Amino acid sequence: MAAASTGPALLFDTTDTGKIERNDLFMSTAALITRQVTIVNELGLHARSAAKIAAVAQKAVSSVWIERDGETADAASIIDMLTLACAMGTTLTIGIENPADADLLNHLVELVESGFGE
Repeated sequence: MAAASTGPALLFDTTDTGKIERNDLFMSTAALITRQVTIVNELGLHARSAAKIAAVAQKAVSSVWIERDGETADAASIIDMLTLACAMGTTLTIGIENPADADLLNHLVELVESGFGE
C-alpha cells in the first residue's frame, strides 16, 4: 500500500491469485465511534509503538482505524500507521466501527496517552 487513504478501508481478495487489494469505504462518521488522542511519546508513533497498536487492533470484531489530518490508516497494519508520520504532539482520531470494540478503543487511547509504555 502506497499511502494512507481517506476513510476506513477494508482489505479483501479480489483475484484468484490471492492478492490483497484496498477498497476504500466512504462512511458517515455518525456510524463510527471515535476518540481523539495526542501522541506524548518523544519518539512519536514509531515501529515499536505501531506494533503495540496493531496487536490490540487485530483483536477487534470490526475495523479499527487511525486518522491524522484527513489521512486514514488501518490500525491493524504497522506499515499503514507509519505512513501517517506522527511526531510527538500530533493529534490523532482513533475510530471503531462496532460498539463491541469499545473496550478496545479505550485500551488504545490509554496506550497512546501513556506514551506506549516506554
